[in-house]
Amino acid sequence: MKILYEDNHIIIVNKAAGEIVQGDKTGDEPLVETIKKYIKERDSKPGQVFLGVVHRLDRPVSGVVVFAKTSKALSRLNAMFATRDVHKTYWAITRNRPQEQSAILTHYITSVERNNKSYASLTPKSGSKEARLEYRLIASSDRYCLLEVNLMTGRKHQIRVQLSSIGCPVKGDLKYGDKRSNPDGSISLHARRVRFIHPVSKKEIDITAPVPEGDNLWVALETAAETSTFE
Repeated sequence: MKILYEDNHIIIVNKAAGEIVQGDKTGDEPLVETIKKYIKERDSKPGQVFLGVVHRLDRPVSGVVVFAKTSKALSRLNAMFATRDVHKTYWAITRNRPQEQSAILTHYITSVERNNKSYASLTPKSGSKEARLEYRLIASSDRYCLLEVNLMTGRKHQIRVQLSSIGCPVKGDLKYGDKRSNPDGSISLHARRVRFIHPVSKKEIDITAPVPEGDNLWVALETAAETSTFE
């Protein structure tokens, strides 16, 4: 966990793959508690530290996560996420190249709690919700492609299941069709950037999360994206 931005009302961190944002049945310490402990010790706070969870990332996913440090910021950020006024951009590494260099994908997603998995179809089904995203191929190597993804809706495992549905599962994502896992148990999906108007100060917040350190593939594709001629 590395802090990317902080003020009196919000804190934005770069989550490592494998960390959980909020407590679950594993009993592992969630990121929200780790940050509370850090703030309490750093600022020598005598009482409990308030920290509100406004969105989550799947455990094997890395990248930017926003937390609220005040109740005012929490309620306003919750409303902003609900109305899609917080804009999130993801990077995904895939082994397969999509047929189109860029496209808007529309599916209908059904989530099944029993196996913690989502299923996508091209037509509505009972209990399904519409899911839309826009992707763009921004870099490639001999074996892998880097896609930039902008979410237009927020569904469970949306990027993972939609990319899998077009034959481009995220690298390391065995649940959604990749053939091999990543050595560290991560999947190659990274919450790259978040943009929104600060819920209290009203200034523009635009934060980019560095790709996972020590991962040569991420670094190589990031470098390729910065020098890419893809349009």
